[in-house]
Amino acid sequence: MALKLSLKPNEKLILNGAVIANADRRATLIVHNKASILREKDIMKEEDVNSPAKRIYFPIMLMYMDGFQSKYYDEFALRMTEFMSVISTPEAIADCVKVSKDVMDKNFYKALVNCRKLIKFEAERMGQLES
Repeated sequence: MALKLSLKPNEKLILNGAVIANADRRATLIVHNKASILREKDIMKEEDVNSPAKRIYFPIMLMYMDGFQSKYYDEFALRMTEFMSVISTPEAIADCVKVSKDVMDKNFYKALVNCRKLIKFEAERMGQLES
């Protein structure tokens, strides 16, 4: 089954480690085989890793793009353990378990999707603390 991507003008994506930029018009790409693809909105730069949940997301993203390398997995495991040791919300704990299971099953894109829930949870909590 092919994956159809519609790209906005000047939108970037990473395809199997290669950064691809669209030109000045909307474009459609069709990918016919399995590939590691991240759209610009899903790419996190190292300088943007500024919270515990983002410290979980980043090594998952690197595993997805570069393969299951132990240095990325070790960082993920450390950060997930730290995060889980300070939360008690059942829904957040369940999301952590989903992310961990996805990583263990090497479903990295799914792990990224589920990790975004942790980033949202964290942002909501931080917002509540600032009020």
